[in-house]
Amino acid sequence: MNEHVTRDVAEFIDGLGLILTVDGTRPLDELTAAVTSVCARAEADGGRNVVVLRLRSAPPDRSWPGRVRIGEVNRWERAVRRVERLAAVTVAVPEGVCGGPALDLLLTTDFRIASPDFRLLLPVNDEHFWPGMAVHRLVGQLGAAQARRLVLWGHEITADQAVSLGLVNEIGHDLEEALRAAVVMLGRLSGAEVAIRRSLILEASATPYEEAIGSHLAACDRELRRLARDEESATWS
Repeated sequence: MNEHVTRDVAEFIDGLGLILTVDGTRPLDELTAAVTSVCARAEADGGRNVVVLRLRSAPPDRSWPGRVRIGEVNRWERAVRRVERLAAVTVAVPEGVCGGPALDLLLTTDFRIASPDFRLLLPVNDEHFWPGMAVHRLVGQLGAAQARRLVLWGHEITADQAVSLGLVNEIGHDLEEALRAAVVMLGRLSGAEVAIRRSLILEASATPYEEAIGSHLAACDRELRRLARDEESATWS
């Protein structure tokens, strides 16, 4: 494993999870390796309860992803998708300008704590918008009308606006304390259960009822089995 990848991933708060600091000014291949590494560690541990992504420094000129090949972009998108499908609770802590890789990762996470100076800006290269999968996720999470403001007209979103829109859960005026409280709270949840809920939410907007009901019934069956096991255990205890 590359030295920079090892340095980025660390244990976090009382063994409740892993934390990765994402510096958006770094080359795409390094970012992909770092994100892939934290996912692999979480998966190897059976899905850590919490995976924290500290998102710092979007490229100052809003450019992204630089002069790279489409294969590198594809590997990055696969790494981001891997975060979105982790059997672990994921938390994003974006600080300052959130664009490029920070935006991609922010939109995949379950819980989001922004710094007071947070600003969401979509990446632009020579006045040309970067058409990555952030567009797809923004439409899914905001709806077409709100996403249009960002995608077509390049409007920025402040921390307060992001909370109002539901893109951010809270503003952390003391980020360290807010993060610690969130990790302790979320660490009590089952990562696998959160992953199931997340999957149902992601599929809901694009899947017809007739196709979605199978997944929902399967989830209901798992929950009924869990309740039956708990009831049986209580009877015998």
